Amino acid sequence: MLLKIFRGTGPGVILLIVLTLVVLWGGTFVKPQPEVNSLYEIKPMPLYSLITDLFTNHRTAGTILTMILLTVMLFLLVNFNTTVFFINERTFLPAVFYLLLTAIFPELQVLNPVLPASICLMLTLFRIMDSYRKAGNISNFFDAGILIGIGSMFYANILWFGILPIIGIFMLRAVNFKEIIITLLGLATPFILLFGIYYALDRDLAILMSDITENLTAAAPDYKYPNLTIIVCIWAGLILVVSTGYLISLISSKKIKSRKAFNLLLTLLFFSLGLFFILRSVSTEMIWVSGIPASYVLTHYFVFAKKKLISEIAFSFFFLLIVLLQILHFI
Repeated sequence: MLLKIFRGTGPGVILLIVLTLVVLWGGTFVKPQPEVNSLYEIKPMPLYSLITDLFTNHRTAGTILTMILLTVMLFLLVNFNTTVFFINERTFLPAVFYLLLTAIFPELQVLNPVLPASICLMLTLFRIMDSYRKAGNISNFFDAGILIGIGSMFYANILWFGILPIIGIFMLRAVNFKEIIITLLGLATPFILLFGIYYALDRDLAILMSDITENLTAAAPDYKYPNLTIIVCIWAGLILVVSTGYLISLISSKKIKSRKAFNLLLTLLFFSLGLFFILRSVSTEMIWVSGIPASYVLTHYFVFAKKKLISEIAFSFFFLLIVLLQILHFI
């Protein structure tokens, strides 16, 4: 029943998503989360540092800002499918799944740099897919590079995703090395401006370089997974594996543009998961990034799965697990 309701496209579904957001984030206001002991908080990147300076003594305002940014992300997730239309059905499910996936770790429901960086990454996907069948239009990839660069000014590890626009070039069109160079130039532009500003203000460039390097290489704090979180992660992993296998089995039958969009999203999914398991500087905060492609993969399965009863049970169980996890965490 839950899945059937959320699959709708009327105003009632939007209201239901808003209510879900309130339910999943309500506990954060009742019981504010302690500050995350991560390097990105101890030595924040420049743009995130500007935000933390404004909200240092206003944690509730910081949480409200985070919810606003999350709302922007939910809008972009739905709009991306509406624009590219690769799922071939108008649905709010990507927003629903992103809400659920990012609620797996309640400790992250605070002001953080990964969410604004993920929004930059989401906008990068827009620019990459907008280049489809637009020969000679290199501005898209320059924009994509800049967006990744800006995102890394919030959360340094987004810089690793600078390879995504280059992969997009190989996927969407005949390879043009000029476009690759333009992409790299776009990626470097925010850093050139940043170093220029630091130099003009006589700020210590050595400290800046040291902070960036540490954010990219230093070990993240160990995360102790509660038992219920382990169960939720296992269930989420199972349905994601099934959904990924289902998508891969059907991807060759899809229209060219849809196939390319899904290939790009699968690349983003596998790459983000790879960073989580390989890089010691990356921890559970990567869910804000992995949740983007995962939301679309899950949406595709739960929209087109033939065994409706099984998919309904799987979705409802996942939804209830997330709500239970939130309740137990905050009480």
